Amino acid sequence: MSTIKQFQVTFDCAEPERVARFWCEVLGYVVPPPPEGFATWDDFKAAQPPEQQGSWFVCQDPSGVGPRMYFQRVPEGKVAKNRVHLDVRVGTGLVGEERLATLEAECARLVALGAVHVRTLVADEENESCITMQDVEGNEFCLD
Repeated sequence: MSTIKQFQVTFDCAEPERVARFWCEVLGYVVPPPPEGFATWDDFKAAQPPEQQGSWFVCQDPSGVGPRMYFQRVPEGKVAKNRVHLDVRVGTGLVGEERLATLEAECARLVALGAVHVRTLVADEENESCITMQDVEGNEFCLD
């Protein structure tokens, strides 16, 4: 039996490039070079049939460690809570007020990029603090 070593995360969305560029900013990811034979992504898009222009976009971890993120245009909008979401680990190893301050600072940065702050869950006897958010198209994620 083989072991899977790589995977990509796929987002259904209305505006693939917009959502991809948001996640590049969140994660420190980059947009890869355009497909072979094209000087820019705009050149690539212009060469596609009109119905395919802007139908997908990607971003990737510049170190090659994290998964590639693929964003594909779908006709329907988001109507329910995500069954799977990303936990963006900005507070790893931090506890108490230091953790909460770190999460709140990252939350403010992402709100400035178009994210929505949904709620802050403050630490209790069993769990550390985390912040629930939505990306630019309403996909839930957590700052953890």
